[in-house]
Amino acid sequence: MWTSTSDLAIGDRVPPELRAEWVRRGDCPGRDVHALFTDGVRRHPDRAAVVDADGVLDYAGLDREVRRVAAALTRAGLGERDVVGIRLPNGRRMVVAELAVAAIGAVALPYPAGRGSRDTTSLLGRSRATGAIFGARDDAADAAALPHLRAVRTFGAGPGDWPELDAAPEAPDWRAAPVDPEAPVRILVTSGSEAEPKMIAYSHNAMVGGRANYVRALHQDGPMRALVLMPLASSYGSLASHVGIAALGATIVLPERFDPAAALALAARHRITHLFGVPTMLRRLAEHPDVPELPALRAVVSSSAPLPEVTARRCTERFGRPVISVYGSSDGINCHTAATGPDPAAGTGRPDPAVAEIRVVDPAGRPVPPGEPGEIQARGPMTPLCYVAAPELDARYRTGDGWVRSGDRGLLDERGRLHVLGRIKQVVVRGGYNISPAEVEREIGAHPAVVEVACVPVPDEDLGERLCACISQVEGTPELTLPELTAFLESERGLERRKLPELLLLLPGLPVAPTGKVCRRTTAALAEQHTTEQGATAERTAEERTTAKGTT
Repeated sequence: MWTSTSDLAIGDRVPPELRAEWVRRGDCPGRDVHALFTDGVRRHPDRAAVVDADGVLDYAGLDREVRRVAAALTRAGLGERDVVGIRLPNGRRMVVAELAVAAIGAVALPYPAGRGSRDTTSLLGRSRATGAIFGARDDAADAAALPHLRAVRTFGAGPGDWPELDAAPEAPDWRAAPVDPEAPVRILVTSGSEAEPKMIAYSHNAMVGGRANYVRALHQDGPMRALVLMPLASSYGSLASHVGIAALGATIVLPERFDPAAALALAARHRITHLFGVPTMLRRLAEHPDVPELPALRAVVSSSAPLPEVTARRCTERFGRPVISVYGSSDGINCHTAATGPDPAAGTGRPDPAVAEIRVVDPAGRPVPPGEPGEIQARGPMTPLCYVAAPELDARYRTGDGWVRSGDRGLLDERGRLHVLGRIKQVVVRGGYNISPAEVEREIGAHPAVVEVACVPVPDEDLGERLCACISQVEGTPELTLPELTAFLESERGLERRKLPELLLLLPGLPVAPTGKVCRRTTAALAEQHTTEQGATAERTAEERTTAKGTT
């Protein structure tokens, strides 16, 4: 049991003898993140570590930055057994912050940058974070009232009311103390299906062992040069700092924001070997009219949402390389098609025991025979420690012997390949980002004109799914509009913009099932029908305008 300075307890749901076995067989290194990073600095100091809008930072330069920031955090009173929140945009500062927090023996809690105060209050409050690093002064102001937070720093925000890490002095003589490799190093955040974002604690060994093994299996020859398009604060984006740089010695190319033309230009300029993105991003890259020659490209890697066949086919045509589809989650599940190839008959590929063993079980938790569907469960070197400040989630999603319950249905075929059949748990996946309907419903329910609300997914060809808010209102109140609703959620409730509903359906009452609960299946069908009718009406209006203009 690891306990923070503010009494946050993080235990390990995996039996210790299994952890020890994974180290003995070499699937986990038995060393901490900073020790592995400094090994890489000694081996290849001149290799590019991070490429961002500010240029190229080599491993020696990254080491200097990590030492400088680690020393500043130490002077601020942070160290082993502290949790440090990080909210920064993609770029070298984010990488430096993650590695510096690991260097002082603390636990990093990165979460996506953007407007909104709710995640700051929820995540830093529930984790009892004692430190925080922000890229925006507004975020620091939002966090000021949190009871456990004693050290707030900004990084790249410029002079203000909080010390700026860009101004911290050099610290060439700073040295890190050894850290237990089974101690927590990073907390991954996902909205999942809960009312508040879930937090999952990972050890050093799980990050630079099991999670690194899944990335290592995508690339066998020479140093990796990876274009990483998703936020580093996301579960998928966690492959950059601790895995790509500390464990694998890779070069990470980071656009600050996603723009297809700029991303393709970076890919060509820096001769990337791997392109990492969510399906929506990859499709937009493949549809761009000017896809450059990428002779060094080995693979395109897709994760965070199901990969449509049309997107996989288009990417293969445009990039001339296979698309590796990764099935995984922040909770500790992973399987991908690097070994089996992208043949649809292979499903999501064969599980790699160096990453996570996968089994499929019936409702009683008994493994089912090949070809029979059930719930997907996983356990292995990448398995996280536990959910943070949420024993009810451990009880729901972890077994007593360390297996992770995915909440997904699937089967293992006779050749051991995993086929994912759908989700059991409620979640809306928009462009690779998981949105919790329960969280958004709770905030909409605070509106004085709302009687009932259900947030449901509506299929979308580009993003996979969009969130539709289905609402019944207080009788006699003016009809809500979507702009009014989203303004309320963002300004009054502090909801992040990426979680806002994009569609609104007003109903006299929400359909209910025989149990008396809202019938989500019927509600989702009504929302999809309404969206389809709106689209048809818009097309007819556009045609009528074109015809009228031609007649005139």
